[in-house]
Amino acid sequence: MLTALSVIFVFAYLAIALEHPIKVNKSASALIGAGLLWIVYAVLSGNHVLVGDQLSQSLAAIAQIVFFLIGAMTIVEVVDAHNGFEVITSRIRTTRLSSLMWLVGFVTFFLSSVLDNLTTTIVMISLIKKLLDRQDDRLFFSGIIVIAANAGGAWTPIGDVTTTMLWIGGQITTLAIMKGTFFPSLVNLIVPLAVTCYFLRGKEVIAPVKEKNGGGNDTTPFERTLMFTLGIGILVTVPLFKALTHLPPFMGILFGLGILWLVGELIHREKDDEEKQHLTLAHAITHIDMSAIVFFVGILLSVAVLEHAHILAALASWLKQTVGRQDIIVTIIGLASAIVDNVPLVAASMGMYGLASHPADSFLWEFMAYCAGTGGSILIIGSASGVAAMGLENIRFFWYARRVGGLALIGYFAGAVVYAVQYGAFHH
Repeated sequence: MLTALSVIFVFAYLAIALEHPIKVNKSASALIGAGLLWIVYAVLSGNHVLVGDQLSQSLAAIAQIVFFLIGAMTIVEVVDAHNGFEVITSRIRTTRLSSLMWLVGFVTFFLSSVLDNLTTTIVMISLIKKLLDRQDDRLFFSGIIVIAANAGGAWTPIGDVTTTMLWIGGQITTLAIMKGTFFPSLVNLIVPLAVTCYFLRGKEVIAPVKEKNGGGNDTTPFERTLMFTLGIGILVTVPLFKALTHLPPFMGILFGLGILWLVGELIHREKDDEEKQHLTLAHAITHIDMSAIVFFVGILLSVAVLEHAHILAALASWLKQTVGRQDIIVTIIGLASAIVDNVPLVAASMGMYGLASHPADSFLWEFMAYCAGTGGSILIIGSASGVAAMGLENIRFFWYARRVGGLALIGYFAGAVVYAVQYGAFHH
C-alpha cells in the first residue's frame, strides 16, 4: 500500500510540475491525485471507519485554510475594486526596478511577521499588479515575494503555520524564537535580493497605462482610503483575534469580511445599483480565482494521505537512523518541505523528538522553525504562499525552479549557516 501511495503521489506531482508541456490544468492533476490516493488508501487499509474519521479530520483542517483563503482574497478584491491600493502606489516614487525590489522585499518580510505568509503574498501580489505592467517583471517580483513572505513568517510565532505549531506545542517561546531566527531569516531574504538586484540594475519600472492615466475616478479619495485601511486592518488584526478569542483564524477573517461588507453597503447606499454593482463584496467574490483554491484543496488532501499512512513519519525515522546528526536532519527536512507540505513534516518531527530530551528553545526546535519555514520557497509548490502565487500570477513550475529556486536555495543555506554560527557563539 505504501509503495502504491508513494507512486501515485509522485505521478500527481509530476503532472502538476509538467502542467504546460502536457496541457492539463494543475488543479485537475491535484484533484485526480487526491482522489486516487484516498481511494487506494481506503480500499487497501481495510478499516473504512478509521479512514472516514481521518478524512473528516483532514477536511476540517483544510476547510479552515480554504475559508481563510477565500476571505483574504475577497478582502483584497474589495480593496482593489475601490482602487484602495492607490493609497500606496501613489506614494511609491522610485523608477528603478532594483529599488522597488528592495522595497517590496522588506515590506513583505515585515508584514509577513505580523500577518501570515499566505495573506501577505495575496496582498503584495495584488499590489505589484498595480505597479508593474510587464508580465516578466511581475513574475520575478512574485518569486521574491514568496521568498520574503516565508522568511518573514519563520521568525515569529504567528507568521507561519509551522512556527505556530511549535509555539502552541511548547517547543519554542515568543522572544526566544524572534531573537534566534530573525537574522538568519533576514539573511535568507537579503542574499536573493542582492543577487536579483544585481541583474535588475539599470532597468526602469514600467507602470500599467491605467495607473498613469489616473484610474480610479469612480471612487472618492475617502472611499479608497477607508476601504484600504479597513481591509488591511482586518487582515492585520486576525492574529490578535486568534490570541484573544482562541478561535481559528478563519473565523476572524469571516467576521471581518462581514464588517467590510456592511461598511461597503453603508457608504454606497445612495448610489444607483448599476453604479455601485462592481464595488460590492458580492461582485468581488465572483472575481476570486477558484481554480487556485481547488488546486490548494487537492494538494492538501494528497499530503494528508501521506501523513495518515505514516509515510512521512517513516521518512523522519529513517533519517534519524541513517543520518544521525540533528543539524543535517533538520536541514534535509527543510529541503524536503520544498516538495512535501512542511506542516506534516514538522508534525512528524514533533512526534519523533520529545520535550524531555529536547527542551523548549533548544537548537533542534529553533532550527526546525527556520528550515521548515524557509525551505518551502525552493519550489513553488513547497509552501502555501507559493501555491497562492502560482494561482494568482499563473507561475509555471519549471519557470520558478529555474529562475527563483536557485536564489531561494542560496538564501536557505546562507541563513542556515548564520543560525549555526550565531547559536555556537551564544550557547558556549
